[in-house]
Amino acid sequence: MKEYTTKDIRNVVLLGSTKSGKTTFSEAMLYEGKVIDRRGSVEEKNTVSDNTEYEQTNQKSINATPLYAEFKNTKINIIDAPGSDDFCGGAISAFKVCETGILVVNAQQGVEVGTEIFARYAKQYGVPTIVAVNQLDHEKANWEHTLETLKETFGKKIVQVQFPVNPGASFNAFVDVLTQKYYEFKDANGNCEEKDIPAQYADEAESLRSELMEKAAEGDDELMMKFFDTMELDTDDIRKGLAAGLAKGECMPVFCLSAKNDVGVKSIMDFIVNVTPAPACDASAPTSLFIFKTDVEPHLGEVSYFKVMGGTLGEGADLVNPETGNGERLSAIYSVAGSKKDKVAKINSGDIGCVMKLKNGKANTTLGVQGVKAIEHIVYPDFKYRCAVKALDKNEDVKVGEALGKICAQDPTLNAAFSNELRQTILSGMGEQHINFAKWRLKNEFKLETEFFAPKIPYRETITKTAIAGYRHKKQSGGAGQFGEVRLLITPYVEGEPQPKQFKIDGKDTIFAIKSTDVQDLPWGGKLEFNNCVVGGAIDLSFMPAILKGINQKMTEGPLTGSYARDIRVYVFDGKMHPVDSKEIAFIIAGRQAFSLAFKDAGPKILEPIYDVDITTPSDYVGPCMSDLNTRRGMIINQEMDGNFTVLHARVPLAELYRYSTVLSSLSAGSATFTMKFAEYQPVPADVQKKLLDEYAAQEQEED
Repeated sequence: MKEYTTKDIRNVVLLGSTKSGKTTFSEAMLYEGKVIDRRGSVEEKNTVSDNTEYEQTNQKSINATPLYAEFKNTKINIIDAPGSDDFCGGAISAFKVCETGILVVNAQQGVEVGTEIFARYAKQYGVPTIVAVNQLDHEKANWEHTLETLKETFGKKIVQVQFPVNPGASFNAFVDVLTQKYYEFKDANGNCEEKDIPAQYADEAESLRSELMEKAAEGDDELMMKFFDTMELDTDDIRKGLAAGLAKGECMPVFCLSAKNDVGVKSIMDFIVNVTPAPACDASAPTSLFIFKTDVEPHLGEVSYFKVMGGTLGEGADLVNPETGNGERLSAIYSVAGSKKDKVAKINSGDIGCVMKLKNGKANTTLGVQGVKAIEHIVYPDFKYRCAVKALDKNEDVKVGEALGKICAQDPTLNAAFSNELRQTILSGMGEQHINFAKWRLKNEFKLETEFFAPKIPYRETITKTAIAGYRHKKQSGGAGQFGEVRLLITPYVEGEPQPKQFKIDGKDTIFAIKSTDVQDLPWGGKLEFNNCVVGGAIDLSFMPAILKGINQKMTEGPLTGSYARDIRVYVFDGKMHPVDSKEIAFIIAGRQAFSLAFKDAGPKILEPIYDVDITTPSDYVGPCMSDLNTRRGMIINQEMDGNFTVLHARVPLAELYRYSTVLSSLSAGSATFTMKFAEYQPVPADVQKKLLDEYAAQEQEED
């Protein structure tokens, strides 16, 4: 293929609901761009994107597929993104490397859940969008309804560039008010006749052109002055104004499309070339690239997809990761259209390509010549779904962990990690579909049978009052014995409160003479404060680390449920030694047991993780969402409006959020979404604590 300079490159991402026709649209663009000479179809399972077994079986996009088309001396890089929020990572990765989004809307349905979800993502990540109303050839296509829903959702941003003259099964023509032409299509291969606008459509075309000129004038001050002076803008003026409005996120031009019959495809590509921005990359800068996606492809191995962010990239380049200092050699580089890879000698700034088998070519990686700075990482949404995973055959646990590691390396919106605390492998993702796809891959790609189930909850244990306990460890076994005795007091640690020194011991007010204090920030959160208050040499100073070690052992396996303990002050104030038998192990055991006894008398409480949950839902579903939150021990903090949606801000225990994404989708007919983020630990209600204690006791009895 020919070499393209930065000004002749456009990068676009196709967005929208599942079944809106993004893959069919991308196929038509590749056909018009001469990358393929025959269009495939989703039904026949032979499209350039959606080329994996899972996608073809389910007829839906799972992966974001990089493609390209050559059109009017311009290279249009296209990323066909999935339409399900469970697989939003593909679109979010694309936002990092694409300057424009194309929101594909199904003319049968109008604005759908996915339309709004991905429009919000595009706004959040600062990517302007144009709208392609697709499937106007369907017998149930409804242009007026679709346009109405677009205006209701996006307001004054919506501006028509085209309108269809006969939407429905016979759709084959539309009026373009920008070019002031009527396009009538003769076949399903994009061949059309360009005509003057027929008289019966002239008034509507004139009215819409006036609206188009006004919207264009709003985008540029000079054009605004010209429009006020002449009340007219030519086609180039309108394009300039729309480009400015797009860049500011103030307009969303709307186009007509039947991707299946190649109607309107060239018009949108023409608009991409003439109006949407070229990459804002510096061709004269030092060479650097950003890897936004990795994949493992049959017969190729690991493939890293990148955008050249500066300079020119040539084959055989030696580059460095500025974050690690590790070097990489790019032996060969490729222009990419799905599974079709074309080897090229060089790729210029702003262009997208791929390279095979890098040593460390994972997503969110910058590579460049010496001295380049790392490019800011893609920020993905927080995980919304977590489950535990285990192999059905225990001998394959290691293999399952390794396979999950490879899957997660390809998809940054998945995370798998073994929790030492829970003794489970926890898989986190964006929803149940997302998790099920990982399970499918384990079975079909890695030949591993697994079980996915509700994970344990990372509870914490703490105390609510002061308690004293002592423990003597004495062991004699013929030779040298073991002896250590520890008396200690524990009390709650509260951040910011002064350290108390006076306590009632054996009915007397006692002031501790604190010799030393060790405050530990615990890895799982909270604090442990250890105070040595021993006087008169009852316990030698050399045994204090052993006592602390024993306490730490019990902090990692709390006395109530085996969960981590936190926020406790310990005062070791007395004990005994033996001149021969006192050893480190004796004081480890004595410290651990004394702490455990005191803990159980100190008003112990189980704490549970509480999450901030923000639910975005159409107002019709606010009631069901609130009722459901109440059943989950959720507390609604407040609510606010975001466009046509209500946002509920709530606090919900993690224990009540398993499969919540699935339930919320069912409650709202798929229209509500949510985010969840850890907030704090809070005490569980008394009935929940009793249940947890009973379950732990039964579990210990079973293990015994």
